[in-house]
Amino acid sequence: MPQAIKRREFLQITAAGTIVGLEAAGLPQPALSAGRTKLISPGCRRSTVKVARLYMGTAEGLWPKPNLDLKAEAQSYRSEFAKLKDQLADVDFVVDELVTSPSQVEAIKSKLANVDGILAIHLNIGVQPILNEILRVGQPTVVFAVPYSGHEWAGYGALQREPLGARMECLLTSDTTKLAEAIRPFRAIHHLREAKVLDLTTEPIDEYARDVRNKFGTEIKTIDRERVLKAYDAVNDAEARAEAERWIKGATKIVEPTRDDIFKSAKLALAFEKLLEEEDATILTVDCYGSMWDRTIKLPAYPCLGFTRLNNLGLGGICESDLSSAMTHILFQGLAGKPGFISDPTMDESKNTIILAHCLGTTRMDGPAKPDAPYQLRSVRERGEGVVPQVKMRVGERVTQARFVGTDSILYFTGEIVDTPDVDRGCRTKIAVKLDGDAEKLWKNWSQGLHRVTCYGDITKQLAQFGRFKDVKLVNEAA
Repeated sequence: MPQAIKRREFLQITAAGTIVGLEAAGLPQPALSAGRTKLISPGCRRSTVKVARLYMGTAEGLWPKPNLDLKAEAQSYRSEFAKLKDQLADVDFVVDELVTSPSQVEAIKSKLANVDGILAIHLNIGVQPILNEILRVGQPTVVFAVPYSGHEWAGYGALQREPLGARMECLLTSDTTKLAEAIRPFRAIHHLREAKVLDLTTEPIDEYARDVRNKFGTEIKTIDRERVLKAYDAVNDAEARAEAERWIKGATKIVEPTRDDIFKSAKLALAFEKLLEEEDATILTVDCYGSMWDRTIKLPAYPCLGFTRLNNLGLGGICESDLSSAMTHILFQGLAGKPGFISDPTMDESKNTIILAHCLGTTRMDGPAKPDAPYQLRSVRERGEGVVPQVKMRVGERVTQARFVGTDSILYFTGEIVDTPDVDRGCRTKIAVKLDGDAEKLWKNWSQGLHRVTCYGDITKQLAQFGRFKDVKLVNEAA
């Protein structure tokens, strides 16, 4: 089995599995600190996703036809996987076998116990005993079946309602590109287990940190202000000036911040990356309106630009020491390969919309390999100081909003971006989302504070699959 690898060795992999260079977009790129790799593994530094790929078939099966060549069928699927190699570049198929009897599954159970998930591909009729043995392993399992595979699908719904099928999901489709989609919940499970969150705060987090580590494997560690100041002082000023110039060059306009403001923010941004590198961590959050605030920020600059930069690199910068949003951000990276936009919402029932606003905007909501969205450099709205990118997101984009509640449930709703308001009220970056559900139901159901995390795309199906695998309840707030 492949060994865990460190970030410096783990090149060419994105959260969605595509091998890309950050320079590919041809726009001003986030500068990696000296000696860092030119390619980033968004969301997970430490190791690849481990999947068991099993082809289920029986020699005596008469449907879809007698004497089906099972080895040829399995090889045809391997050819389909080869076409998807870019999307699966971060996946190791550590088990890849044709299984034709329950006893064959029994013989490899020790290997199956160490994977992130099992992809069980249905070849012909008569595989139910084989599938039952796979499910007894207890690992998250996705059954993939194209039309004419067999008649077992007719019992899959009932099986999911039984204890044996509690961790089984199914994709019944002729679209073999969905084989890559089947891996996404496994990737999310892997990312959460491998993630390490640094929290700059003096507030106690022990209970929550224990709960998420027990449930998902995520490590949360507090760091102190002195550690950040030391990292800041260690950043080369020339590197910081170059980073500041990239942000200035990329901006459509600079409104309030001075060049010195941008320099300090850029230098802090590079310090944040250094801290993540030192700790082999993936996410950084700062208690910027709590224990790191006393009439003004207790750091050399506001952390917002640094957070945006981490998100653009495929890591994570989370404001206000919001650990639930940090967990949601990691989940989005695993399911979609894209960062989240944390927001403070406000409602407009007359248009059935919710306006999601925050001063921290992420310019690469499509993912770290994609071009930047247009942005201006602004101050933090309610403080009148600091540097934040005011990002113009894409109208017409489908979006999913979600938030972890503890470790056992996720609140969510979906909709479409219909406007990007640029008004002198509220936080800098704003999107108006026309709800798929009902605005009145949403505000009446609202709980767990203001923050929600927005991801491009409707990923509710993948959220549901993850929820089944990890015993997490999904609650649609707008339904």
